[in-house]
Amino acid sequence: MRRVYCRFGIPALTDSFTSALTRASSRLSPPVTPLRSALIHVGIFLAWTLLLLVGFLRGGVLAWSVGIVYVLYDSCLQLFVVRQTWPLLRESRGARPAGEPCRVGVIVAAHNEARVLSAMISALRSQHEPPDRIVIADDGSSDLSATLLSARYGLVAPAMGQLSASSAQFPGLFWLRLPHGGKARALNAAILLLDTEVVLTVDADTLLDVGAIAAVRRAFGNEPGLVAATGVITPVCESTLGGRIFEWFQTHEYIRNFLARYAWMQANSLLLVSGAFAGFRRDALLAVGGFDPACLVEDYELIHRMRRYAVDSGRDWRFRVLGDARARTEAPGTIAAFLRQRRRWFGGFLETQYWYRAMVGDRRYGCLGLFMLPVKAFDTLQPLYGLTAFFLLFGYLATGRFDVLIPVAGIVSGKLVLDLAFHAWSVYLYGRWVGNQNGARFGRALGAALIEPLSFQLLRHLGAMLGWIAFLRGRCDWGRPSRFGFTRD
Repeated sequence: MRRVYCRFGIPALTDSFTSALTRASSRLSPPVTPLRSALIHVGIFLAWTLLLLVGFLRGGVLAWSVGIVYVLYDSCLQLFVVRQTWPLLRESRGARPAGEPCRVGVIVAAHNEARVLSAMISALRSQHEPPDRIVIADDGSSDLSATLLSARYGLVAPAMGQLSASSAQFPGLFWLRLPHGGKARALNAAILLLDTEVVLTVDADTLLDVGAIAAVRRAFGNEPGLVAATGVITPVCESTLGGRIFEWFQTHEYIRNFLARYAWMQANSLLLVSGAFAGFRRDALLAVGGFDPACLVEDYELIHRMRRYAVDSGRDWRFRVLGDARARTEAPGTIAAFLRQRRRWFGGFLETQYWYRAMVGDRRYGCLGLFMLPVKAFDTLQPLYGLTAFFLLFGYLATGRFDVLIPVAGIVSGKLVLDLAFHAWSVYLYGRWVGNQNGARFGRALGAALIEPLSFQLLRHLGAMLGWIAFLRGRCDWGRPSRFGFTRD
């Protein structure tokens, strides 16, 4: 395997790599904000302000106008997902053509992940079609990771910034030692060292199902224009009461989210390829400069950059979500951990939306520019709409405003019926798509639909508002995730 070093012993981001990031990134090459984008974003905020005023100035159902808009918006998205996922009813899960053979390399960026590394490496080596390369990009770990890699896998510790020789016990397994610089830098260093056509990023706390890499290899082999693809991920939480409750809610949230990604894929507007389990064509990563170390959600920002680069350079790049590539990942099981995660996710979403604001409303991007990105513009304030609707309703209840509450009860009841139907549809369709229910059952899904609006959904909105605060202050970090090590396997 090729090695690239700099004088400090750290794998170098070559001049071409760095310049590619500078050219393709809207953060480093900021565009002028077009009028259409400004009008869309400002209009969404002004609409919220006007609807809030109506809540204090009008009676009857119009007093809850902000809630009506929130309900209509969410309902329209649900109907869009149903329409776009309808083809899954006819999709066959039979044998897929093998396609052109392609070599796959896996990168695991790991910082103090000794507790989960063994299970993750075992899952990779147990694949029906194991990867050609596995690079553990050790991002300055200070735990027992080095001992584990040496003692269990026979890897000889390389010098800082260098790649080890392949493990004699486990051929194809390598150890890249790096000073701590964050996930994106670790991934970029490993990308430069890999010699495979496809690069798969897998988080250390993520376990791939045995057919996952075969599905990724098949997808890239069958479609030369495919540059990025995400697998379908199921959350797993620790075995406490709180952990099981959070797993219940997040399982159905993930089901809906991945079906939504399929829906946007059908409209050629997929924007989120989960870095926890994602495949990329290596040449495309090099063309856009790899992952951006300055972004809180490097996977989300990368797809925006790839979309922008594809349009600017006239390339027909495609993005997919693969129902036959499945994995499980550790998810937060406490309120504090969940809020930290969602604060970072939403803060990163906001900074990415800001950096790539010029794409909003741009017809050159087709449905992505004219529909998806304006929807994401509304999503920047969706938590504010949702929390405002909730607190107005609570205020009307506390003050006995039955002139508002009675007509609003009809709207809420109708929305609840739609949510129940959508949850049932999602569970059924997801089961057909991925080939199993992955812990989802109709009864549990309907229970989540009933309880979510006054519990989990409020927590999501609260985490998003914390993300707004972090974005405005310019301060938000990853925090320190705790690992339980898949003790429930």
